[in-house]
Amino acid sequence: MVGVTGAASGMGRLLVQRLATPEGSIRAREVIAIDGEFADLRDVTWRIADVCDPALVWRLDGIDVLVHTADDRSLETRPARRRRHNILAAQTVLTAAAAAGVPRVVLVTSTMVYGAAPDNPVPLPENSTRVSDNGEGLMGDFAEVEELAERARRAHPGLTVTVVRPAPLVGPGLDTLLSRHFSAPRLLTVKGHEQHWQFCHQDDLTSALAFCALHGVTGSDGVVAVASEGSLSQSEVEEIAGMKHFEVAANLAFGAVRRLHQARITPAAAGEIKFLVYPCVVDCASLREAGWKPEHDNESALGVLLESRDGKHAIAGRTLGRKEVTITAAGAAGAAAAAIGTAAAIRHLRKRGRS
Repeated sequence: MVGVTGAASGMGRLLVQRLATPEGSIRAREVIAIDGEFADLRDVTWRIADVCDPALVWRLDGIDVLVHTADDRSLETRPARRRRHNILAAQTVLTAAAAAGVPRVVLVTSTMVYGAAPDNPVPLPENSTRVSDNGEGLMGDFAEVEELAERARRAHPGLTVTVVRPAPLVGPGLDTLLSRHFSAPRLLTVKGHEQHWQFCHQDDLTSALAFCALHGVTGSDGVVAVASEGSLSQSEVEEIAGMKHFEVAANLAFGAVRRLHQARITPAAAGEIKFLVYPCVVDCASLREAGWKPEHDNESALGVLLESRDGKHAIAGRTLGRKEVTITAAGAAGAAAAAIGTAAAIRHLRKRGRS
């Protein structure tokens, strides 16, 4: 019996749909959909529960594997509020699962926990050391969730906790720093460093989560990475996307983003921008050795990302309105100036709105 939190929407909904219509001979005896509300999904059993409420324990009876997808990754949620939800939800799920006698829990974080650095090998081994991060970005959320997983393994020896780390996600309608990066006029690069790109289509993450749940894949040290195989170079990405890059010094790029973030003009923290300019490519050894393969390569995943950006404009992780696009385009000679020009444009528009 496989349980899925956050089953009414997003990744949880996709996973429940896949588990309810399995391929091959191995299938879940029953799919338990857990959320605060019902959704129009067939062939599943609904259990209404709040993943942040300790009463969740009473809704986990009989579950063999619990996949937790009820997290918040929205760029629009205030960082402190998002952090509180993500940590409390993961903590409640792990504690409730242990109390209910659930043998396995699967958490979803991100390859961001490996960190992006100019000297990263390409690819990184799946069991590479996780970097610590106390920032208010999503990377900090994921780091804390993984710390909770480590504590749960020590505190509850009968509970197997697997952390699934997808590469940057792409899919129709997904609004992420990655999608906003490719909605900018040009792609930011850092002088003297070559970027390598690796993506994960949301359908591949869904498939990998189902595979882990049904086939008992736990990974080395409880870690499983998910991504398209290999990577694309910066030049290959630019050719496929039909885009050009602009190159700036690292201190200028990160300094400008830091100031924009501190002014609440962009949701992108300086640490998160590193993933757009430095490599973080992972070898997905556990799934490959278990017999799972992604359906999408990096080129096709990039194609999906490019299709989803139509009509959208963004700079430094911030989605722009029509006026902001016009002001920025008129006043910025280069993309580095565009980021600074955007900040000035937004301030100007805000002042006009208050007058």
